[in-house]
Amino acid sequence: MKQITDFTIVERKALGEAYFTLTLQHPQTLPPIEAGQFVEVEVRDCNDVLLRRPISIHDVDTEHNTLTLLIQIVGKGTRKLATLQVGDTLNLVYPLGHGFSLKGERPLLVGGGAGIAPLLHLAKCYNERGIRPTILLGGRTERLIPARDAFTPYGTLLLTTDDGSLGEKGMVTQHSRFNDNYDHICCCGPTPMMRAVGRHALQHDIPCELSLENMMACGIGACLCCVVKSDGGHLCVCKEGPVFEATKLTNWIDS
Repeated sequence: MKQITDFTIVERKALGEAYFTLTLQHPQTLPPIEAGQFVEVEVRDCNDVLLRRPISIHDVDTEHNTLTLLIQIVGKGTRKLATLQVGDTLNLVYPLGHGFSLKGERPLLVGGGAGIAPLLHLAKCYNERGIRPTILLGGRTERLIPARDAFTPYGTLLLTTDDGSLGEKGMVTQHSRFNDNYDHICCCGPTPMMRAVGRHALQHDIPCELSLENMMACGIGACLCCVVKSDGGHLCVCKEGPVFEATKLTNWIDS
């Protein structure tokens, strides 16, 4: 059930120059939150930013009624959010969209850039089922793979960088363990990376879910700015996604 409410910032962490996390607390019990769902954040006191910003839910702590957002600084809205401090309030519409299905016994979680965000909560959800996933994170350089240490307790962590500054050199699809025997793939990140992962999954008949990162102004399917062309029609990413089975996105994967 969607809610619109204020949260209080209880922790803020800078993760290099490009990323930061905000841990937000609510006095009441949080609703169930699926890994892969997102929030729409109100950016206050910023005249140039009229619309809310969609941010993936990075982590959830039901014991302390907190959720954490991993945010990349890319424009005026996220730069304004980066100035917030502990004790400030943030208004959210949440939880939005449909998350990952948690299928498979040998899952591979693949993330790049800000697409790393939903995979931490996803890894924890798998752990609750007694499954430790393989987690493959990639970026152009070491500094563009944020929060990687947080994943270590929840699965086997693999890393790639384009320049070889961390992990294996190359793209995620070139990692030496990318072709291991996985029975499900979950992926979120830059479009070229997701298309490559989705193409691999389709070619090898591996069930795969992709979390698209389109612009989502409303988060409820009203503005239609996040619609993508799919097999046999169109899909509204914020309402029907953001997580889709790769088999529903073959046209998008091959475009």
